[in-house]
Amino acid sequence: MTRQFAGRRPLGVLATTSLVLFAAPAVATTGYFSNGTSVESKGMAGSGVAIGTGVMGLTANPAMGTRYPDQAGACLSLFSPKRSTTITGMGTFDSDKEFFPVPCGSGNFRLENGSTLGVLMYGNGGMNTEYQTNFFGGGVIPGPLGVNLEQLFIQVNYATDLDNGLSLGFAPIIAAQRFSATGLAGFGGFSADATALSDNGDDWSFGAGAMVGAVINAGNGFTFGASYRSRIYMEPFEKYSGLFAEGGDFDIPATAKVGLSYTPQSNAAWTLTAEWERIFYSKVAALGNPFPTASPLGAADGPGFGWDDMDVIRIGAEYRASDKWTVRGGVSYNTMFTDSSQVTLNTLAPATPQWHATIGGTMRINDRREFHVSYSHAFDNSLSGVMALDGVTPISTQMSQDELSVAMTWKW
Repeated sequence: MTRQFAGRRPLGVLATTSLVLFAAPAVATTGYFSNGTSVESKGMAGSGVAIGTGVMGLTANPAMGTRYPDQAGACLSLFSPKRSTTITGMGTFDSDKEFFPVPCGSGNFRLENGSTLGVLMYGNGGMNTEYQTNFFGGGVIPGPLGVNLEQLFIQVNYATDLDNGLSLGFAPIIAAQRFSATGLAGFGGFSADATALSDNGDDWSFGAGAMVGAVINAGNGFTFGASYRSRIYMEPFEKYSGLFAEGGDFDIPATAKVGLSYTPQSNAAWTLTAEWERIFYSKVAALGNPFPTASPLGAADGPGFGWDDMDVIRIGAEYRASDKWTVRGGVSYNTMFTDSSQVTLNTLAPATPQWHATIGGTMRINDRREFHVSYSHAFDNSLSGVMALDGVTPISTQMSQDELSVAMTWKW
């Protein structure tokens, strides 16, 4: 069913312009989401629901807004994924484009009642592959082969403090997506509409959702945090209604997080944090339905990428070495996004990494300015099975990732 949103035209103009500026094609690390948005969060493997990681960290928990003064920030990540697919009898195929810039920006403003209002804009790459050889073409369809998904989120954040150390936050979110697919004509026999399957250029989709969060200082150095971002309901990709289930529908899945941080009273320079996140990929048919099924691509109950819900565990630490320097580190692990039976379509979106290791730091330049940096590595991992097109040919896909991120923040 096609969903309409009030004010679609001005939303579309704003989001289209912003997406060009703020989003870049990439491949994210926890399925198709980045492992943290703020540079401080990235330095602790994406942690942020129970520990402050700057204004951009409100993407993890909107209740954290009251912990910051009037402040603005800008950030940039240089993301480098390495993706390849190996097919027995055909060889190994490397995906092009291994460097992508992903910017973000934020502002947080204190209100007269002590609450805060924030505005955040950030991009997410989602899925990207570009193989110069079309290994699905049977030697007939020329390359390239691949998909590209870009996402932009604009979050308006409200946070307020209640009694007993409790803070609450609420954030409506608008989103824009741009998608294209090339070289998938070989799947025409699996599609309800082969004319809306592949090589139709960029298509746009707009939608909205919301996020809520809570954080409480429990005493003795402990802080608990939790947040939930709703499913973001998007308009269908009409140009690709023969690819995605439910006639091109591609909603953004819901996420839930809970976490704990601890600052030892005997050494307040340290803060340790641990958190759990669940991403509900399986609830979006285009992502969760297996391939193939009895129904064709694009049908109401048509095939998808066969993704499972993903659980992410993060452990991070922050050490305030002096008034000028803070250093960070972390590791994270996420459950596998699918199984070997779903390898065929996932050569287009090989979200295989599970382990991530990160380091980062902050330099306090003066009372108003800070510089932040982080480096993340997602360790190489692969998914192997047999080609669904013939049920016999062995196939595997793999990916590893590196990311360098920097940010500047200004207070007034």
